[in-house]
Amino acid sequence: MTRVFSGIKPTGHLTLGNYLGAMRRWAEVDQHGADALFCVVDLHALTVDHDPARVRRLSRQAATLLLAAGLDPQLCTVFVQSHVDEHARLSYVLECVATDGEMRRMIQYKEKAARERARGRSVRLSLLTYPVLMAADILAYRTDEVPVGDDQTQHVELARDLAVRFNQRYGQTFVVPRAARPQVAARVMNLQEPASKMGKSDDSGPGIVYLLDEPDTVRKKVMRAVTDSGRDVVYDREGRPGVANLLEILAACTGGDPRALGEAYASYGALKKDTAEAVVEVLRPVQARHKDLCADPSYVEDVLRRGADRARAMARPTVDAAYRAIGLLPAGAEAVVNAAR
Repeated sequence: MTRVFSGIKPTGHLTLGNYLGAMRRWAEVDQHGADALFCVVDLHALTVDHDPARVRRLSRQAATLLLAAGLDPQLCTVFVQSHVDEHARLSYVLECVATDGEMRRMIQYKEKAARERARGRSVRLSLLTYPVLMAADILAYRTDEVPVGDDQTQHVELARDLAVRFNQRYGQTFVVPRAARPQVAARVMNLQEPASKMGKSDDSGPGIVYLLDEPDTVRKKVMRAVTDSGRDVVYDREGRPGVANLLEILAACTGGDPRALGEAYASYGALKKDTAEAVVEVLRPVQARHKDLCADPSYVEDVLRRGADRARAMARPTVDAAYRAIGLLPAGAEAVVNAAR
């Protein structure tokens, strides 16, 4: 059976882009017919200046929203990254295979490092090396397929490169993963800046629809979305990015085709109104389920505990094999067994 792994960072409140671009697919497609693992990658939230209490709060919220979005712990494994030590164990080993040049060519490192410097902050070493931790997240589970958006494709390519390099140098240890890209709404854009992704770490709230926004707040944000010059509604990602973004969101919410939907509207106002209502309806069951889960925190804790136990059992044999392959001395009972051979 195909093994699927993906994760989400608790660096901000989850957005419509997270849901339409990833979480909904995980629930509707990836957890069915595959051995799927979904992770709150909290260690990745430590690469920039952060409030520890906020990271903990957002990690719990992210895990709860994953379940609210439809992930079923009977069908998939849901857990928190830091609860499984194998991620950090494997990350260092892979750092011994990766190169400085590879890390510095990562587009997200260049962008995030520039933002940190612009704010007068020092750039943490972990910001440079976190793509290796991401590779460890993937390779520890012998993952076949990683559902990602366009902005994460480069990191999956790095995981592939490191797996191939490790296997060639030290023996066959890792599965070489492949990226899987959703066809519709893979990258929902900011409503106020349609050339930029709707990112949860963004400080600009008006262009971002959060999963827990009240319906009236959603409507206001969508109705105030930036459109384009001209009056006709045409799907043109390059020439009309604002309208194209609205059409893609509407298509993702309703199951339609953005080009065909564009032909049905004579004004931007009508398009915005229908898009706003479609978003409200898509978020309604997620918010209702989230409210129920928040009323039963012990359930979420139990899911995460069992998920971590299951993930640890999956990852440990591969990580132990990588330690042996690269030349590290086995410890404990394993060392006794090996010495007797």
